[in-house]
Amino acid sequence: MNQFLQRKKSYFKTINFRKIIKTIGFLFLGIVAFLVIASAVLSVYFKNNKAEIVTKINAKINENITGTIDIGDIKYKFLKGFPNMTLALSQVELKDSLWSLHKRTLLKAEQIEVRVDVLKLLSNEINIDKIEIQQATLYLFKGKNGIVNTNIFRPKPKSKKSKSSTDSKVKEIVLDQVHFISENQMGHKLFDFNIVALRSQIDHENENWQTNLYLKTLAKSMAFNTKRGSFIQNRMVEGVLKVGFSNAKNQISVATTNFGIGSEFFDINAHFSLDQNKSPFDIAIKTTILWRDASALLSANIREKIDQFDLKNPIDVGCTIIGDMNATGDPEIVVTTKIKNNELKIPDGIITDCTFDATFTNQYKKGAGYNDINSTITLTDFSGKYKTIPFAIPIGIISNFEKTTAAGSFKSDFNMSRLNEIVNKDFIHFSDGQAKVNLEFKFDILDLKIQKPLFTGNVDVKNATVNYGPRNLTFVKTDIELDFTEEALLIKKINFKDRKNKVFMEGKIDNFLTLYYENPEKMIVNWDIYAPFLDIKQFVGIITSSGQKASKKKNTKDDFSSELYVVIDKCQVVLNLKADNMVYSKLEATNAKATVLLVNNQLIVKNGWVQSSGGSIAFDGELVPEGDNFLLKSNTKINRVDISRFLTSLNNFGIQSFQPNNIKGLLSASTSVQGTLLSGGELKTNSIAGRAKFKVDQGALTDFKPITNIGKFAFPFRNVNHIVFSDLSGNFKINGGLVDVNDLKISSNVLNLDVNGIYSFGRGTNLAMTIPLRNPKNDEQITDEVEKAEKRTKGIVLHLLAVDVDGKIKIRWNKDHEKL
Repeated sequence: MNQFLQRKKSYFKTINFRKIIKTIGFLFLGIVAFLVIASAVLSVYFKNNKAEIVTKINAKINENITGTIDIGDIKYKFLKGFPNMTLALSQVELKDSLWSLHKRTLLKAEQIEVRVDVLKLLSNEINIDKIEIQQATLYLFKGKNGIVNTNIFRPKPKSKKSKSSTDSKVKEIVLDQVHFISENQMGHKLFDFNIVALRSQIDHENENWQTNLYLKTLAKSMAFNTKRGSFIQNRMVEGVLKVGFSNAKNQISVATTNFGIGSEFFDINAHFSLDQNKSPFDIAIKTTILWRDASALLSANIREKIDQFDLKNPIDVGCTIIGDMNATGDPEIVVTTKIKNNELKIPDGIITDCTFDATFTNQYKKGAGYNDINSTITLTDFSGKYKTIPFAIPIGIISNFEKTTAAGSFKSDFNMSRLNEIVNKDFIHFSDGQAKVNLEFKFDILDLKIQKPLFTGNVDVKNATVNYGPRNLTFVKTDIELDFTEEALLIKKINFKDRKNKVFMEGKIDNFLTLYYENPEKMIVNWDIYAPFLDIKQFVGIITSSGQKASKKKNTKDDFSSELYVVIDKCQVVLNLKADNMVYSKLEATNAKATVLLVNNQLIVKNGWVQSSGGSIAFDGELVPEGDNFLLKSNTKINRVDISRFLTSLNNFGIQSFQPNNIKGLLSASTSVQGTLLSGGELKTNSIAGRAKFKVDQGALTDFKPITNIGKFAFPFRNVNHIVFSDLSGNFKINGGLVDVNDLKISSNVLNLDVNGIYSFGRGTNLAMTIPLRNPKNDEQITDEVEKAEKRTKGIVLHLLAVDVDGKIKIRWNKDHEKL
């Protein structure tokens, strides 16, 4: 090895090697000298023949155009493009013959460099090999009236081609700082690009050509419809495009991979027809991109719709755009994507574990145009979780972007406790139970709000436990079957237990969903309710509101909870109630029925009827919220109830001066009263006011102290401890704890008694009593009522007063026989 290196070093020092180096040096200098001399010769030739060359260039250009071209100056570029000649044309303007009408200059350039074949030039031909345009504006225009500025090129003659026709094709194009505009006012299209750089080496094959074109440009506008906005607006576009022209198809094709638009990269395939009358095009784009990054590249009319949504992870998207550059209106746009295990943000929250296929098209119905009205988004095999609730939409279609509607099917199967993620626990809390949902839906969307909703299908809930927070009521073993039809919501079955109550409910709500979203105060809920046993206090607590509102804590559940509370609070409810057994405090009843209306948080009872205390009670009434309590209004008709049992069940109305066991008989009465019902269902003491009329049949009074106290002195030989009545009736006016007694008439076997005045449940009794002393024991044998009435007041008559003295009833003489 060392010997080889030594021999080489020795060779480099020899005379032969030095001769070779000298020869190469002279050859290089000769080439340089030749280039300089040749360029100098070309320069001299250009100077000497400038006028002729300019004339030939103008002639070459004018052979192909019908307009005018203005060239400020032409200079020769020394050595550039050798051996060909490079000419620099400065201040170039190209106008068509109709410029005076539209005022749009087709081309205006600071400088255009043209490389001309010298050999062809020497043979008096102009063959342009390369064109480089610098700092220029290229403006293609079509006006509203159809006028264009591109009819500048003369049609080629159909005669036999000239010998040089194939040699005059441009092989290289370079653009630097070129502003390209294509404005189609008739078609409402505007393409506006600031081309930073464009490099293209063109390979020709007969009439066809192809090139790998490098492009870097700023897209100021790519509007297929200026009324809708621009795609990729103000985005930098850069990449290499494989471009080819087919003469047979008169079409340019474009293909590229990893083409940069903004910060995103795309695979693009496109075709553009060059036909004069019809210029169809198609563009196919594929990419993997974030939702919001994709939205930013779309036109405003599409972007404002889809920006209401977002996907967390990048998605695979394909888009095709098909249209005609000369046609009016939008092109056909189809966007497809496949989403898997993503997170979807919607206006009402977030859907996790989201998987679906989606397609957007602006031509859902063929032949109906490419527009917002005919635009749809189709979702298929949609699955995900809203909060923790899983659901599926096998198919859903969002259509008509001017008057947007949504339709499809919705399915879900989940444990009821998962609803606690949506509904505020202070309002309604769920535990246990399973829900199954199977619905078809259709509704309008206005400002992302549901309008005119229509659901058909069913919802089933089994064995749920529900706590209603505003009243702290818990319903256990609750079953619900809901059937949504086009006309109404049918509530086929709701069964629940609450403490002692077990209730079976069926109902109907006409036009349910529309009223829910638009006019809940007009919603009428018709319920048929059957209960084997019903505690009225608890039932009143269920169907009335205490005024407690849903919690206003700031969290994602509040909107839905508050909205649901408002609907419950405003809707009207009609309850057709039947109960085998019913209890109110100590009052027990059977075979109960009533129609109950809930309107504006008021409870109205109509046609109420029960069997109780051996008789029957018919009633109607109202409960109106008044602070934390309720104003009670009631009209009641009592028919032959056992008075002792009846008074006992109602706590004797708070009367302390006698007990229910003091009186016997069958009570018939009619009342019209109002009072205050406490929030727990109890009647507030001494709150009753109104009128009452009563009559007792088969009545008896036992150990009634006011009478026995009188009897000790006035009737020592009569049994005043047990009085049997032939007539016990009267009219009362009640005002809280005071009863205005009007014409209380007592006819009995011991004495007759007429009473007027004020009776107090507490303090303040002041009663005037008229007591005939004659013994009425045999009056029952008198059949003539007139005669019986005359004998009633014969003989000695006592006029007494029963007055309250220190909380005790005292008897005094009524000297003036004053009727209180």
